[in-house]
Formats: sequence, structure tokens, C-alpha cells
Amino acid sequence: MALDYGEVRIGIAFSDLLNIIASPFETYTRVEKTKDLEYLSNLIKTQEVDEVIIGLPLNMDGSEGERALATREFARQLEEITHIKITFVDERLTSVEADEILASRGIKWEERKKYIDKLSATIILQDYLNSKK
Repeated sequence: MALDYGEVRIGIAFSDLLNIIASPFETYTRVEKTKDLEYLSNLIKTQEVDEVIIGLPLNMDGSEGERALATREFARQLEEITHIKITFVDERLTSVEADEILASRGIKWEERKKYIDKLSATIILQDYLNSKK
């Protein structure tokens, strides 16, 4: 399972059973941290997830800013609740890549906003799966 954690939405993607192909699952609209963690915890249990890959929003120079720190804190809380291994993956430019993919398919901006987060999570997960080969 991969997450593209954001202030407003969290993109969610899953891999197939063989851990070869990543697929978008949903874009979860955040409510508040406790409910968000509860929702993801339940999803992890029902989908029998054994590892969560989270995109780490690094600055272009590779340093960690406020968004990376917020992501790490959310991941720490999720790990504390679920006891599932959390792995971070550099997510620089995944949203740009996702937007370009959607735009190339002729999807208008208003529609792209609905898909960009879960597609970003899919790219994060696929990059991770490819790195393990």
C-alpha cells in the first residue's frame, strides 16, 4: 500500500499480490487527523497490508522542509497504531508526472484534481516496486 499524504487529500494505491504492478485505489479527503488515522488503520487491516510506502515530499535540493516533517509525524502515528512497517520514498515531481499523464489523456484540470493524488500514490508505489527488482 502506498500513500501520497497531503494537507487536504491522501492518495492511496495498492499493488497486486505478486508486488509487480501498482494500481490506484482512491483519493481520501481528510477529515481530521484522528479520523484519518482510523480510516487508514481499518483499510490496512481489511486489505491485509504488511508494509506502507509513503511519499516523502523533499525539497528539490533533497532537504526536508515542513511538509516532509508533517509527513514523517503522520507516518509515526500510523505506525504506532498499526504496528506496520513504514517505508519512505522520495516523491519529488510525482504530482507533476501524474498531472502530465492525466493531461496527455485530455482530462480537464477540474477532473484531474479528482485523480492526481491516487495516481501520485500509484507512481510512488510503482517506483518502489521497481527498485526492489
